[in-house]
Amino acid sequence: MENVKIRQQVNEWYLAYNNDIYQYVLFMIGDHERAKDFMQDTFLQAFDKYSSFQGGSAKGWLFRIARNITIDFIRKDKPIAYLFDKNPYITIDEASPEKIVTLNEAEQELYRALSHLKRSYRDVIILRKIKGFSIQETASVLQWPESKVKSTLLRGLKGLREQLEKEGYVR
Repeated sequence: MENVKIRQQVNEWYLAYNNDIYQYVLFMIGDHERAKDFMQDTFLQAFDKYSSFQGGSAKGWLFRIARNITIDFIRKDKPIAYLFDKNPYITIDEASPEKIVTLNEAEQELYRALSHLKRSYRDVIILRKIKGFSIQETASVLQWPESKVKSTLLRGLKGLREQLEKEGYVR
């Protein structure tokens, strides 16, 4: 009977957050198919590790699972890139033509600029500014103090602005 309740809860979370999780992973690795797989893996792990959920924000807990799955993949697949805080997966130039067509010009610029930022900057910008997480929720997902979220966000936004200017993006 307990598994039925857990399955029902995870299904509710899936209906509420699957698109947000998918988009988050997509911003992290830039691969649509892997993002779908990792989104599914997130909910499978949520079911398997439900006993470790201690209440609070289910959304934050799910994003933390998704982030860990994605980072584990990057560590295993491209360990050198991970050590040097580079993301070998986010490159707009490698995206297929149909994927690029679906992005407007501003989204393409943002996507490209994000790919050049340090992982910590990317993480906090995606969570706070793109996914709309609060400082507290972001701190929970990243397992950082709130003060680190705030300072990293400021540095990340400055870096993003500089990267956009470097690439010739004009508002």
